[in-house]
Amino acid sequence: MLKRAVIKLSGEAIGSPTSSTGYDDLVVDSIVRQIIEVKHTGTQVALVIGGGNLWRGQQARPDMCRVKADQMGMLATVMNALYLSEAFSRQKQKAKVVTPITIGTMTSLYEKDMALEWMSQGIVLINAAGLGHPYFSTDTITALRAAELGADCVLYAKNVNGVYDKDPRNNVGALKFKTLSYNAALYRDLQVADMSALHLSRDAGIPSYVFGLNVPNSIALACAYPETGNLQGTYISVDVEEDYYAD
Repeated sequence: MLKRAVIKLSGEAIGSPTSSTGYDDLVVDSIVRQIIEVKHTGTQVALVIGGGNLWRGQQARPDMCRVKADQMGMLATVMNALYLSEAFSRQKQKAKVVTPITIGTMTSLYEKDMALEWMSQGIVLINAAGLGHPYFSTDTITALRAAELGADCVLYAKNVNGVYDKDPRNNVGALKFKTLSYNAALYRDLQVADMSALHLSRDAGIPSYVFGLNVPNSIALACAYPETGNLQGTYISVDVEEDYYAD
């Protein structure tokens, strides 16, 4: 199992437009259960949560100020983080919501040494509000926190079960990568994560793992690789050879 993992969860992954709360509690409870399981095996976990289920700055009206749109997106991630924190609390698991900006008494201000101390105590760290600045995505803060906290891997939980050479939703013959180098992902512009995040992880020498959240026990399986060799998503590293899954 990984000793320390930073896991990126999109807002869309936990949201539901048909739910009275706006959240898919079956998914939320599954995420919480899996994280508790991997934590019991000794893995320290930090989450980074997006806000796309509530607000996406890219979908703002064209004449809206980009800074304000991004700030609204940051606040959306805080709402999601607080909801996740409450879900952990219901399962008797401690979780701390941390932000790079002060938000009254609702969150704690992120500080590296304190974050590592909390994680060493078995507390799940939930990072919200992105970097606290506009023009940066939650992919970037995920890669940054992984580098700062000395994570073994960056885990990207997505609604697609890995990285493909073409968009599998629009291309029937799209091929799924088993392994991929950061340089290849950047050169091919495969939309794994934003380019600043990939550059950061590559330069820090931290691998990334892209997997589908809808696969049963996907988070637990992701944290167990490469120890188990059970690769279901796409593993990205500095010097790994490019390889595809068989048809």
